[in-house]
Amino acid sequence: MTSTVPALGTRSAEGSALQAVLLDMDGTLVDTEGFWWDVEVEVFASLGHTLDESWRHVVVGGPMTRSAGFLIEATGADITLDELTVLLNDGFEDRIGRALPLMPGAGRLLAELYAYEIPTALVSASHRRIIDRVLTSLGAHHFGLTVAGDEVPRTKPHPDPYLAAAAGLGADPARCAVIEDTATGVAAAEAAGCHVVAVPSVAPIAPALRRTVVTSLEEVDLAFLHGLMTEMR
Repeated sequence: MTSTVPALGTRSAEGSALQAVLLDMDGTLVDTEGFWWDVEVEVFASLGHTLDESWRHVVVGGPMTRSAGFLIEATGADITLDELTVLLNDGFEDRIGRALPLMPGAGRLLAELYAYEIPTALVSASHRRIIDRVLTSLGAHHFGLTVAGDEVPRTKPHPDPYLAAAAGLGADPARCAVIEDTATGVAAAEAAGCHVVAVPSVAPIAPALRRTVVTSLEEVDLAFLHGLMTEMR
């Protein structure tokens, strides 16, 4: 977990129930969920195996250990989890080095949160080496805190990453808005007690208590997030 702005949690908007905004990375801010699948397909092809398209919904949004472990078991590939993790991270780094498209509305939302000094964290199941590469495009200054999947004992779908982010920003999880694109990430945020804005990227996500579903980040701005928290009072 990396923090760049100490005591950021003291700067939340006075009078608002919203204390912090916690954002997922892949598929939420950057259009990379497809990158991961493409890399997985390429790596397993090099090992002599073809991935079933239906497995894409199984591996999306989760920690690499779970996704890679599932693919090894499903294919019977002769490779260890550690070896596969290195190949996947290397392949992904190569792809984002060539192109890293932002999701629609992502840049505008980050700029708005930063301009109004809203405590903001990046919370990803990706490893630190990947997050640090992506931050060069997203702008590290937008985040007071970043939490990587290899820096917490249990990553998504467990609540640990979001609990760590809220604590690092000095915020009450119940007064944090989380923006996620997968069921795995939504489960983690809800287990932490946060209000969730789901922006489905690969598989549909249904609305639920303390969960609002939108089709794009272009529908989300600071007024929208304040409104969600106000409704909870």
